[in-house]
Amino acid sequence: MESKFFRFLKIVGVGYKARAEAEGRLLFLKLGYSHEVELTVPPAVHVFCFKNNVVCCTGIDKQRVHQFAASVRSCKPPEVYKGKGIMYIDEVIKKKQGKKSK
Repeated sequence: MESKFFRFLKIVGVGYKARAEAEGRLLFLKLGYSHEVELTVPPAVHVFCFKNNVVCCTGIDKQRVHQFAASVRSCKPPEVYKGKGIMYIDEVIKKKQGKKSK
Protein backbone atom coordinates (compact mmCIF):
# COMPACT_ATOMS: atom_id res chain seq x y z
CA MET A 1 0.00 0.00 0.00
CA GLU A 2 1.44 3.32 -1.04
CA SER A 3 0.70 5.97 1.57
CA LYS A 4 -0.06 9.27 -0.06
CA PHE A 5 -1.55 11.31 2.77
CA PHE A 6 -0.08 11.87 6.23
CA ARG A 7 -1.33 13.47 9.41
CA PHE A 8 1.00 13.85 12.39
CA LEU A 9 -0.28 14.25 15.94
CA LYS A 10 1.77 15.42 18.92
CA ILE A 11 0.85 14.36 22.45
CA VAL A 12 1.81 16.89 25.12
CA GLY A 13 1.54 16.18 28.84
CA VAL A 14 3.28 14.42 31.68
CA GLY A 15 2.67 10.68 31.39
CA TYR A 16 0.73 10.94 28.11
CA LYS A 17 1.81 8.16 25.73
CA ALA A 18 0.72 6.41 22.55
CA ARG A 19 1.35 2.85 21.41
CA ALA A 20 0.45 1.20 18.10
CA GLU A 21 -0.07 -2.57 17.93
CA ALA A 22 -1.28 -5.28 15.54
CA GLU A 23 0.59 -3.85 12.54
CA GLY A 24 -1.02 -0.42 12.80
CA ARG A 25 -4.56 -1.71 13.38
CA LEU A 26 -4.88 -0.73 17.07
CA LEU A 27 -3.89 2.47 18.85
CA PHE A 28 -3.61 2.65 22.63
CA LEU A 29 -3.47 6.05 24.32
CA LYS A 30 -2.57 6.85 27.93
CA LEU A 31 -4.08 10.27 28.53
CA GLY A 32 -4.31 10.62 32.29
CA TYR A 33 -7.56 8.72 32.61
CA SER A 34 -7.92 5.70 34.90
CA HIS A 35 -7.88 3.45 31.81
CA GLU A 36 -6.15 3.28 28.44
CA VAL A 37 -8.12 4.59 25.48
CA GLU A 38 -8.22 1.96 22.71
CA LEU A 39 -8.99 3.01 19.15
CA THR A 40 -9.52 0.66 16.21
CA VAL A 41 -8.01 1.99 13.01
CA PRO A 42 -10.23 1.98 9.87
CA PRO A 43 -9.22 -0.30 6.95
CA ALA A 44 -7.74 2.36 4.64
CA VAL A 45 -5.56 3.92 7.37
CA HIS A 46 -2.31 2.80 9.02
CA VAL A 47 -0.95 4.17 12.28
CA PHE A 48 2.56 4.13 13.69
CA CYS A 49 4.33 5.93 16.52
CA PHE A 50 7.72 7.58 16.11
CA LYS A 51 8.18 8.10 19.83
CA ASN A 52 5.81 7.84 22.76
CA ASN A 53 4.41 11.25 21.90
CA VAL A 54 4.28 11.45 18.07
CA VAL A 55 1.62 9.54 16.13
CA CYS A 56 1.48 9.33 12.33
CA CYS A 57 -1.73 8.44 10.48
CA THR A 58 -1.15 7.46 6.84
CA GLY A 59 -3.25 6.17 3.99
CA ILE A 60 -4.38 6.58 0.41
CA ASP A 61 -7.75 8.17 1.23
CA LYS A 62 -7.38 11.76 2.46
CA GLN A 63 -10.83 11.95 4.03
CA ARG A 64 -10.40 8.77 6.10
CA VAL A 65 -6.90 9.72 7.27
CA HIS A 66 -8.00 13.16 8.40
CA GLN A 67 -11.23 11.82 9.95
CA PHE A 68 -9.31 9.27 12.03
CA ALA A 69 -6.75 11.90 13.07
CA ALA A 70 -9.64 14.12 14.20
CA SER A 71 -11.15 11.27 16.23
CA VAL A 72 -7.79 10.68 17.94
CA ARG A 73 -7.49 14.39 18.68
CA SER A 74 -11.01 14.49 20.15
CA CYS A 75 -9.97 12.01 22.88
CA LYS A 76 -8.06 14.81 24.62
CA PRO A 77 -8.14 18.14 22.71
CA PRO A 78 -5.50 20.71 23.68
CA GLU A 79 -6.46 23.00 26.50
CA VAL A 80 -5.66 26.69 26.40
CA TYR A 81 -4.16 27.25 29.87
CA LYS A 82 -1.33 24.69 29.96
CA GLY A 83 -1.29 23.45 26.35
CA LYS A 84 -1.70 19.80 27.33
CA GLY A 85 -3.52 17.34 25.09
CA ILE A 86 -3.34 15.95 21.55
CA MET A 87 -2.68 18.44 18.77
CA TYR A 88 -1.61 18.40 15.16
CA ILE A 89 2.12 18.99 14.58
CA ASP A 90 1.50 22.23 12.67
CA GLU A 91 -1.22 23.48 15.05
CA VAL A 92 -0.55 26.55 17.18
CA ILE A 93 -2.36 26.83 20.50
CA LYS A 94 -2.87 30.38 21.70
CA LYS A 95 -2.49 30.16 25.47
CA LYS A 96 -4.67 32.16 27.83
CA GLN A 97 -3.45 33.95 30.90
CA GLY A 98 -4.51 32.44 34.22
CA LYS A 99 -6.17 34.24 37.11
CA LYS A 100 -4.53 37.45 38.21
CA SER A 101 -3.97 37.96 41.91
CA LYS A 102 -4.45 41.41 43.37
